[in-house]
Amino acid sequence: MAADSSRILSNTIRPEWTLRVVQPDLGTSLSIEALSELDESQLVAACLAGRREAFDIIVERHRRTVYQLCYRFVGNHEDASDLSQDVFVRAYKGLSRFRGQSSLGTWLYRIGVNVCLNRVTAKRPVTEPIDARPHLDERAPNAADEFLKGERASEVRAAISQLPRKQRATVILRVYHELSHEEIAGILGSSVGAVKANFFHALGNLKRLLT
Repeated sequence: MAADSSRILSNTIRPEWTLRVVQPDLGTSLSIEALSELDESQLVAACLAGRREAFDIIVERHRRTVYQLCYRFVGNHEDASDLSQDVFVRAYKGLSRFRGQSSLGTWLYRIGVNVCLNRVTAKRPVTEPIDARPHLDERAPNAADEFLKGERASEVRAAISQLPRKQRATVILRVYHELSHEEIAGILGSSVGAVKANFFHALGNLKRLLT
């Protein structure tokens, strides 16, 4: 009998069989409370599966950061609110193109910068050679923070609005959102070297505009 059982089991269990881990049905089965516990990639999957509430959670997690980004570009609450809404509308429509190669926050930054740069009125770039501008020591980690904190906020916003597009975006992301050069490069689709150059050119331009 033991031999028969051994033979039956050996014939039943095949080496090519593997265990399947059953994942929760993100489309229908999870409550709102359970959805709120999901990570970003799971929320995206749930949203694409038809759970609009999942995108509401994404908005709630990122709305403050997106609004602050937009406000830094336009300088008033009404336009910043409109731009923030536009960012999330575009994100919702394009969610199927999010591949998870960067964080969801970085992806929203990218959309936000594009939306803001397309909305704001283009200003004539400052073209004075960088060597003729007052020098800021780029080795000092807090040079930009100390410089900008020493000026009145309204004057700083006005000066930033006169920067070329890439410089404006770089300053806002670096100083106000404290992103690394690498993160900014990913958002703007440029190299780290270009981001560093834009940042310090922008600081020189700002110093000239504010003094």
